[in-house]
Amino acid sequence: MARRRKRKASLESLSFLEVDFDKDGSVAHSDIASNTNFGKKPFNIAESSDVIEKPKKCNFQSSFSEVNTMDSDINSNQPSRFVDASKSACIDSSCLVTSDASDLLRSGKLASAGDNCKAFHGNSIVSSCIAGNTIDGARTLDDSAFDNVDLSLLEQKCFAATPNKATLTLCKELNENTNFSQVQCDKKSVTAHEPDVHDSNSCIGSVTKSKPKAMSTPDQRKLNTVTPGVSGKIRQRLMQNAHKSPSTPLNVRFKKQDQSALLDRFSFLNEDLFDDDFSTQDLGPFYGLPSKVQSLLDSVRGISKLYDWQHNCLTLDSIKQGRNLIYSLPTSGGKTLVAEILIFKTLLCQKKDAVLVLPFVAIVQEKIQNLSQFAINLGFLLEEYAGSKGRFPPRKRRKKKSLYICTIEKADSLVNSLIECGRLEDLGLVVVDEFHMIGEGGRRGATVEMMLTKLMHMSSSTQVIAMSATLNNIEDLAKFLQAEIYFNDFRPVDLDEYVKYMDYVYRIDPAKRHEEDVMVLERTLAHRTKELATRDTDHLVTMVLEVIPKHSCLIFCPTKKNCENVATMICKLLPKDLLEHKTKEKITILHAFYNDGGAICPVLRKTVPYGVAYHHSGLTTDERRLVEDAYRIGVLSVITCTSTLAAGVNLPARRVIIRSPHIGRTFLSHSQYKQMIGRAGRAGIDKKGESYLIISKATDKPLVSDLVAGPFETCLSSLMYDGGKGFKSLLLTLICLKVIRDAPDAKRFFAATLFAKQIKTIQKLCPNQFKGLSHEVEIKTADDILQASLSYLLDLKLVQYVSGDKENGKLLKPTKLGIATFKGSVDLEFSNMIYTDLNLGLKNLVLDSYIHLLYLVTPYETAKQVNPNWLIYMGEFNGLTPSQITAAEVIGVPEPYIACRAAGSKPRKKKVNDFVVQRFYVTLMLHQLFKGKSVWDVSARFEQPRGFLQNLMNSSAAFASCLLHFTKEFEEFWPYHALLEKLIQVLQYCTASELVPLMEVPGVKLARAKQLYNAGYKTLSELAVADVTALVRNIEHLSRKQANQLVASAKVCVDVLTLQFLSMMVHFRSLSKA
Repeated sequence: MARRRKRKASLESLSFLEVDFDKDGSVAHSDIASNTNFGKKPFNIAESSDVIEKPKKCNFQSSFSEVNTMDSDINSNQPSRFVDASKSACIDSSCLVTSDASDLLRSGKLASAGDNCKAFHGNSIVSSCIAGNTIDGARTLDDSAFDNVDLSLLEQKCFAATPNKATLTLCKELNENTNFSQVQCDKKSVTAHEPDVHDSNSCIGSVTKSKPKAMSTPDQRKLNTVTPGVSGKIRQRLMQNAHKSPSTPLNVRFKKQDQSALLDRFSFLNEDLFDDDFSTQDLGPFYGLPSKVQSLLDSVRGISKLYDWQHNCLTLDSIKQGRNLIYSLPTSGGKTLVAEILIFKTLLCQKKDAVLVLPFVAIVQEKIQNLSQFAINLGFLLEEYAGSKGRFPPRKRRKKKSLYICTIEKADSLVNSLIECGRLEDLGLVVVDEFHMIGEGGRRGATVEMMLTKLMHMSSSTQVIAMSATLNNIEDLAKFLQAEIYFNDFRPVDLDEYVKYMDYVYRIDPAKRHEEDVMVLERTLAHRTKELATRDTDHLVTMVLEVIPKHSCLIFCPTKKNCENVATMICKLLPKDLLEHKTKEKITILHAFYNDGGAICPVLRKTVPYGVAYHHSGLTTDERRLVEDAYRIGVLSVITCTSTLAAGVNLPARRVIIRSPHIGRTFLSHSQYKQMIGRAGRAGIDKKGESYLIISKATDKPLVSDLVAGPFETCLSSLMYDGGKGFKSLLLTLICLKVIRDAPDAKRFFAATLFAKQIKTIQKLCPNQFKGLSHEVEIKTADDILQASLSYLLDLKLVQYVSGDKENGKLLKPTKLGIATFKGSVDLEFSNMIYTDLNLGLKNLVLDSYIHLLYLVTPYETAKQVNPNWLIYMGEFNGLTPSQITAAEVIGVPEPYIACRAAGSKPRKKKVNDFVVQRFYVTLMLHQLFKGKSVWDVSARFEQPRGFLQNLMNSSAAFASCLLHFTKEFEEFWPYHALLEKLIQVLQYCTASELVPLMEVPGVKLARAKQLYNAGYKTLSELAVADVTALVRNIEHLSRKQANQLVASAKVCVDVLTLQFLSMMVHFRSLSKA
């Protein structure tokens, strides 16, 4: 309780000021005053006034050098004026001291995806405090920014009601070495007025240029009013400072011999202030962990005792000795809990950072929510590396350790950044979930292998834990990772497997091998009505009605369109009495769908009243979240979905029905089948789970035996996908990181890959993989592969040979283009194309509109997925402005060509690049979204799925971040830096800026952010101290469990941002005094 009170006090005492800044010093967003606005509006941020009440505080009209003071909630008779920011250091400094570090940075991260983070990304501290000079790439604060800062007051009162011994000692040292007494400012004074204590949007100081004068009576009364708590004392002290006579200039002198040691010690303070330090208490009772961990598992998860296999796994010698481990169990067996306990041991006992690698962004966000309460109570940090989030390299911390929860691609970039800065040894543990994806045969599998190979080669102290439910050749994988193996077939809930063919249901006995033994006739299905016999030949409705509405059912369909059709068909045949089940909750869901985008899908409008919905990538993220949440609380009983749900968000069901053994045109693999049926049976809820595989063709029946009872597919290396792209990319990365210097080094590293250990097997099973490596030489050996890959990189001018000494001979060195390709994490295939596009834009970039810049950030891979509708293309082209048409012609999209294709003919003399035209068509979609059009409008306009359009926004933001790092390696591309930085911010959310801080909370998307904002939770700090009961009452369709996770996630964000802010304060202070 004492710790909770301490944390709450620290949050409440930091609740005065919310200001956000761009890197150039412009204010991007401010909550300082209800009607006071700072900075420039970055591009066209879409307004959401149709859903949210129009905010009173943000119109982004003022410039950086001026502060526009308008009427505020404060009683003031002073006229509104513009004040030179350089003459308001006193007020800015006051704001700095009273500001809530969490709220100060609440509308943006300190570091976004791919940012080197030597300076703030999109945010800084106080507008007028940003100096123009730069030291070592980091933006510094002017000395006047700290003129009115009493650091001892900040440490003693602003962050802890009862400061700890380390804090008091350090504050004493600071006071002995510094003199924070008076304020240095211009001869013309400024007057600050205190805001209303209870108004979170009120101004901390209504700034006017005037002569010095005594405070007005209302101000004096406010100053003399004793506000309960720490925040009131700080506010009173700071207002006194703000009104002091500026007669004596500040003179701060650090003793030279003590300065570096003092700053070094101060860097510990920001973590001490929020550290409960459970890691040093009571180690040992629970698998070497504090007993606090065991009690948290019981209170948060309801886990009072581990399964026997979990105990056996955690007590293995390999675990105790820190060796690598691969373990495999069926889905729902409890694999994740073992990994989490090992992560806790690394963070709390070994005092090292840990990485958890997950396959999808949605799972990353779900995992952060699930672990938030553990992070708060156990004193470690959670950092999200997914989508456009993540800092490279991560901030180094000396006390609190971090758990990086990453997608596969972000994990690889994280490892690269740690190798580059020599900090790979900071990682004590890397956990890879869904390890079977290393053999999926595409870019993701190759990325997993690349990351693990670098870890194995470069770090001897990092432990690797890999887990999966579907591994066959586990011995090969163990040899690659030099790991021990643990296998168990435990499942907490029994699973009964069935196959339905025509009207017959067969029970599956996986232990049998022959077809006649595997499938045993169980029962015969009969249609309830003649209508069902005619319209539901597969007995779907019959099987669904056996479990709903008391239990739940998942129906896996082969295509996205089939998901919608099956959901519609089922609802037409379900009994009408299902409409009476949880009617109010269903109405709430429909309202939530409507509030999300101003419209509702016609299919969901018809199916939700029956408790049925569909789920696939065509839905927006918010729509999928609403479907998932409604299913978890039992409002929806049936979901028709694609196979991606099986490997995505955890949605267990009593019964799983697989509509067909085909996914698209391919036959279902054994691994995919096991992933799907693994969703059947919910531990603690159901006594058993059931799965039904429907076969409609007689030709499929012989294949079913191998599908349901056969072994898992062999997991083969993916490095050679698409002509060896994986290995070529790995080779370039290693050369840029200076891990390999010549061909012999590359050969030694190549021998450590999974591919090298499986090369003979791959040559036998997949001989076509080697065909794309070289058109000149036949590939037979590992040396041939290496030589062909090096030749490819040399031809693209990504690497070059340079002369070495007599011993080394020729050395491999990356070119500028190669380094840019590595730093930007762009596809090797597109590196030269990106350089050409950027170079062309440098000479002819059209800035009268955003369309040219948007074309540059349109992802190449996304553009390949779309075939233009030429009539729509022509209509959109005709709607462009003259400047936009000029940009299209500069890009290489002439109007006559579009008109010719729309007329149904193709020009004979083709001088137009078809891919450029195709990519510009996708840019037109992105442009509409950029202007603030809803995905519903753009979806209808271009006849594209809403989910695709939302993904286009996300992928464009990520690609823009890649381009930003790409351009930083070329001096001639300097004009792109500011343009891309601004564009990333807009593309990342494309929503009203008021919602941005709430959307920083993992799992909070646009719809939920709108709900929170309208309910009064407008800042991270407000959400972090929210009462869970009130949150459930005020937010529709929010369970208590979700509310707890939401509050915990907000607290984690507040802690992380506060620590980052305090560290940056010390860093800037040391730089400004250097």
